[in-house]
Amino acid sequence: MEATNGVGMLNPYRVLDLTGPECLLCGKILADLGADVLQIEPPDGHPARHIGPFYHDEVQAERSLYWWSYTANKRSITLDVTTPGGQALLKRLVPTADFLLESGPPGALEALGLGYETLAALHPALIMVSITPFGQQGPYAHYKAPDLVGMAMSGFMFVTGEPDRAPVRVGFPHFALHGAGAGASGAMVAHMHRVLTGKGQHVDVSCQEAMARALANAPQSYTMEHAIIQRQGAYRQMGPTSFMRLTWPCQDGYVNFQFSGGQGSGLGVNQIVRWMAEEGMPCPELEAVDFTTLGYGLMTPEMMAWMVPPIERFILSKTKRELFEGAVTRRIMLFPVSTSADIVMDPQLQARQYFQHLTHPELHTPMTFLGPFARLSATPLTLQRLPPSLGEHNRAIYQDELGLSPAAVAMLREQGVL
Repeated sequence: MEATNGVGMLNPYRVLDLTGPECLLCGKILADLGADVLQIEPPDGHPARHIGPFYHDEVQAERSLYWWSYTANKRSITLDVTTPGGQALLKRLVPTADFLLESGPPGALEALGLGYETLAALHPALIMVSITPFGQQGPYAHYKAPDLVGMAMSGFMFVTGEPDRAPVRVGFPHFALHGAGAGASGAMVAHMHRVLTGKGQHVDVSCQEAMARALANAPQSYTMEHAIIQRQGAYRQMGPTSFMRLTWPCQDGYVNFQFSGGQGSGLGVNQIVRWMAEEGMPCPELEAVDFTTLGYGLMTPEMMAWMVPPIERFILSKTKRELFEGAVTRRIMLFPVSTSADIVMDPQLQARQYFQHLTHPELHTPMTFLGPFARLSATPLTLQRLPPSLGEHNRAIYQDELGLSPAAVAMLREQGVL
């Protein structure tokens, strides 16, 4: 089915997006790649429309910044798939689509007569992506998992936080986002298989499995050394008794500085020690050490105890900009921890015109959106559509494509189907 935006590597393909608020990113990625993504909403609107923050604090469905972020480039149709009429219409839409995304509990669509086997019989080339907390099978398959539960059960919280305090999660929910990203990747892998064979398939995504892949070296350390990596706050545990320091406070925030030995990291540490001396904060004990000769990530707690304080005092005496500019000049592995305001004003992002601006037809003011996640020379990723209003494309789909009459559409609306 031809997409209406006419650009992007996935331009010839259509996606039916039935995902809930937590997994909208999956369809957003495909939409940014050029696919014609139809966000299927309940007649009273997608729950994500009620998630804040809201534009100018106007708490209403068409002002949700959450909704705007995850549905720009998508189209919107309303459809209640829990009704017989809605199920019949979805089955008519399936042959026009190439992908179907959903994030309901395992078996939810099958209970409605809309499971993969049923839909594949209508359209054998269909790729159906199901994103759930723990996958379609297994003892946890039907467990619910809000972000706190998911982040804990994936192992992420065990390695996040201060060592003498309780585990913590990342402030913004990440668990389902990792699953949604994996869903988009899985859809593309299945698509490659379809290009070669003509056959679709069911992609079963577990957010727990996707999140577990974000644990850096923790699983590998246990497999290789039986070392249990634990949360260390500003430090990173590299092995049973070895560490490196990463996060450091400065005058106006934080920077990331890899305080470790080795040819790469150690050279930067040698340079910051020289910088300290130039600035009138010498430390003879540190100057006597050649950090390039120390093993990467092999500093012990005893070494950290006397090495860290003088460097910490030096970094605290400077701003993020001063540290970053000095690090670039001296080739030190150090960079600022950017706030949202820092990102908006970042000169690199501005030089690449990362932020995109479109004028909202109702608000009559330019709206700023995030730019593409990659730059493609032949098939550029572009922001083609503002976030859709509720049911904005009902007529285009139900009347112009499926051939329903205005009277039939009105009746379906009265019945609560649309």
